Amino acid sequence: MKKYNLWEILVDVVLILFGTAAYSLGLYYFITPSNVAPGGVSGISILINFVSGLPVGVVNAAINVPLLLIGWRFLGKEFIWKTLLSVVSFTVFYDYIFTFVKPYQGEKLLACLFGGVLMGIGLGLVFLRAGSTGGMDIVNKLLNRRFPHIPLGRATMLTDLVVIAFSIFVFRSIESALYAIIVIFISSQLIDMVVYGGDRGKLVYIFSPHYEDISDGIIRNLGRGATLLDGEGAYTGQQKQVLMCALRNNEYHKVKKLVHEIDPNAFMIVSDASEVAGEGFKPIDSGR
Repeated sequence: MKKYNLWEILVDVVLILFGTAAYSLGLYYFITPSNVAPGGVSGISILINFVSGLPVGVVNAAINVPLLLIGWRFLGKEFIWKTLLSVVSFTVFYDYIFTFVKPYQGEKLLACLFGGVLMGIGLGLVFLRAGSTGGMDIVNKLLNRRFPHIPLGRATMLTDLVVIAFSIFVFRSIESALYAIIVIFISSQLIDMVVYGGDRGKLVYIFSPHYEDISDGIIRNLGRGATLLDGEGAYTGQQKQVLMCALRNNEYHKVKKLVHEIDPNAFMIVSDASEVAGEGFKPIDSGR
């Protein structure tokens, strides 16, 4: 095995273990004591623990075993071994290591906020290395393969909502479901921050007869490249040049000011880019 591959595996293992530790700590210290089940297999495990007293980590692992066997066939060995590492380490962290820590017993809203932060950071680190914490991640990926017209995000939301709905009857409290939604929202925001981080940006389309001056200004003042696209007015039939440019978020206001100075009548379309990779941004990697 090449040295490069060994280094990649080491980084995978370390970040998956660290991420799973943060995720399990958020659940153990903040979420479970608050009687909140934030979706997924971990949420199901919390509900079973509340009813039967069975350890959350053990229940989580037991539910994941058949899912991992199914996923091994359809989702690839790399994804599954990383998921298996996360599932096993979650059981160890939750049921054995963190039992020496006294769970938080304070304000439930604070527990959900900080629990969601820890869970989001943990999940983000695991996802960053092309792994998962198992459970519904496997189910949702399989559903997406079978029904590709159903977006993965929507499938995840639906499965989480089913678990949250059950939590209302188990905990006999609609507040538990509302708090669970807060946890999911917070964690999803942190996942995006960890996975995409500073790689988010803006994609700008500029329509102006002074596109050459604007392009030169972007290149000289910001050190950014730009692309000219051929366009045609649907009403006038006139040929036009459309200037397209990818920017970091903190560069957008400079371009907007530049365009206004050169052509106050220019037309701009600006959209958020969830990730920008390539020259001038982060390198394009293998998907990690």
